[in-house]
Parts: sequence; structure tokens; C-alpha cells
Amino acid sequence: MIPRAVAGLILATGIAFAARRARSLSRGGAAAAILLGTVAVAAGWDWGALIIVYFVSSSVLSRMGRAYKERRTSPIVAKGGERDAVQVLANGALFGGAALASLIHPHVRWIALGAGSLAASAADTWATEIGTLAPGEPRSIIGWSRVPAGTSGAVSAAGTAAMLAGSVFIATTMMTLGWTPAVAGRVAAGGVAGAMVDSVLGATIQARRWCEPCARETERATHDCGTRTRLARGLEWMDNDIVNFISNVAGGLLAALLLR
Repeated sequence: MIPRAVAGLILATGIAFAARRARSLSRGGAAAAILLGTVAVAAGWDWGALIIVYFVSSSVLSRMGRAYKERRTSPIVAKGGERDAVQVLANGALFGGAALASLIHPHVRWIALGAGSLAASAADTWATEIGTLAPGEPRSIIGWSRVPAGTSGAVSAAGTAAMLAGSVFIATTMMTLGWTPAVAGRVAAGGVAGAMVDSVLGATIQARRWCEPCARETERATHDCGTRTRLARGLEWMDNDIVNFISNVAGGLLAALLLR
């Protein structure tokens, strides 16, 4: 375990440094990624490979058409560009915890829990990154009204297809790494369910704010016009990072519970 942990630290540091240079991670995000990568490789090379594949694929998708996506979503989304430590942990903390638990008491349900959370994160990330590139306005999953691109809880045909692809991608990677189709199938189901939870929470209780001068809804405390926004609906503390974490937990728990 210790040699793997050291190797994981070296490998994770190299990948985080490259991501930092590519402006995919902030300093805090890089530190959090190194921690998660080290723990994952310590749990096993297959654990490490899974989170690396997830991270690299998500980073590649986030860079596709970045300027175009930022123009479309910057008035709405609270965070963009480099992922900070909170974002990294919101998407990877449960996977890291499951990897650590597998070191203490090995069981197949730990990988179902961790990979299920990762599949939910991948499904949501793929849906967001690819869906935002698609032309036209998406619709809110609640009420089915048209909403601006980047709105939490928004869905589209392209985004939904990408959501399914992201979850299946993680499940397929698992089978490539040696896990059984039975485990991978539960992980794929958990990933889709977790992404759906993310959309529903985003459309209902996630904090939505209002910019008076722009007469526009946003998730930003300070709008891109420089004006401080006020809470319009949702829960003040329920931001996108918390929604992501809850949905990832939901995806991981479902995958683990399906393994009977």
C-alpha cells in the first residue's frame, strides 16, 4: 500500500501540475486533486486509473469551445474556468472516502459507492459541457419552460444524450479495468439517477439570485455587470457545489444498494 501511495502522490502531482498549467485547476483545486489521486492509487491501480480517466475526460470536455460556453453562461453560473478545491471535493470526496474505506475493509460495495458517485459526476459534467455547446435554449426539468443555457436544472436532447454517455463511459472503463458487468451496470444506473437528482435539485431548491439592473436571474452573488444580487428563490446556502455533492452521494448509494 505505501509504495502505491508514494507512486500515486507522484503521478497525481504530475497530472495536477499539468492541469494547473492548462488552467483547469486552481492552486487549491490542484492540492485537492493530488490528495484524491494519492488515496485512489493507494487503494489500487484500478481505482487510480478510474479517477484519472474521469478527470482527464472531464477536463477535455470543459476545454471544448470554452470561450463560446463562457459567453453563453457567464451571466448565470457562479463559477467558471479553473476548478477550485470545493468543486474538486464536491465531485470526488465520496470516491476518495470509498477508496479509503476499501483499504480498511475491502468489499465490492465500496467500488460501487465510489464509482457510482463518479458516474453521477461524469453524467452531469458531460451533460453540461456538451449541452451548453448545442444551439438553442434548453428547458427546465420542472415546468418545461425555456431557460437560458447554463441554468441549473436545464435539460436538452444533446445534454440528455451526453448524460447517458458520461455514465456509460465510467461503467465501460470499469469493465476495461476488470470489474464485472454486474457491478458496472449498477454504477451506470447510479450515475444516471444521480444526474437526474442534480437536475431536479438545481431547478427547485438551489439558490437563485436576481440582478435588478439587468432584470435577470443568476447564481452569482455579484453579477457580471458588477451589481450585488439578492436571493430570489431557493435556499441561500444551497449552491451548485452542494447540489453536486448530494447528487453524487445519491448516485453512489443507489449503485451500492443495487449490489445485493
